Amino acid sequence: MSAQDDMAGEPGGRAGRAHRIVFVGGLHRSGTTPLVRALAKHPQVSGFSGTAATEDEGQHLQDVYPPARAYGGPGAFARDPSAHLTEASALATVQNGKRLFARWAPYWDLSRPVLVEKSPPNLIMTRFLQALFPESSFVLIVRHPLVVALATSKWTRLTSLGDLIEHWCLAHETLLTDLPHLRRVQVVQYERLVAAPQNILAPVAEMLALDGPIPVGGLTGGRSDRYAQVWEAWRRSRNPFRARSAQRLLARYEERVARFGYRLDDLDALAPFPTPAARDRGA
Repeated sequence: MSAQDDMAGEPGGRAGRAHRIVFVGGLHRSGTTPLVRALAKHPQVSGFSGTAATEDEGQHLQDVYPPARAYGGPGAFARDPSAHLTEASALATVQNGKRLFARWAPYWDLSRPVLVEKSPPNLIMTRFLQALFPESSFVLIVRHPLVVALATSKWTRLTSLGDLIEHWCLAHETLLTDLPHLRRVQVVQYERLVAAPQNILAPVAEMLALDGPIPVGGLTGGRSDRYAQVWEAWRRSRNPFRARSAQRLLARYEERVARFGYRLDDLDALAPFPTPAARDRGA
């Protein structure tokens, strides 16, 4: 039996034993790329290489499900209910599990037991991917909504900051509904990851049954500072339009983002994400 056939998972069944797949997800600009680079430095883990695809994302290397751009792309895809794939999707078939693995396999080092695939829409596709690969694990990264919105705005010039925060809220509210269905998942807050990478990645290494720690070089803090400065300047602007806009965003979204451990009036405040750090419900 080939590695591809061995790995293809059946909905409700079990994946093969040759490899373990870990799916990394998180909104654009949330830190998925440095997270995957750290994982792929472990000698037992293979990320993609030589793909020529944007950020080596698996969504661009397959023809089973629509990529994020089909739903509006960064800052928009989670608004479309069709982007939220679950085990109930007509696409969740044995054949599609095999097809996905066959499309991705050429870009992995199959001599390594743990294979990583990263795409932002994985954040709202976990149940679908678990149906195709029942033994898979998920590492999902969350970053401050204002930082994500401001960082994404350069790609979505016609989208308001409020719309981008709304998208952030919708995506993570969808995630909360999906988490109880997942067997193996770690939710990582970007801010905690860059502040203490060894501590945050230790449970990830344990979940993936890795020998030894995940290398943390390249995970550094300070990358959100300029966005915090932009927001503070906006809030304190002498331009009445900007100042009123900031106040409206605070009034509209403060309660929703607080549910996830963040505050709009204090970007340094951070409470835990509302789910256990790790889950393992067994196969």
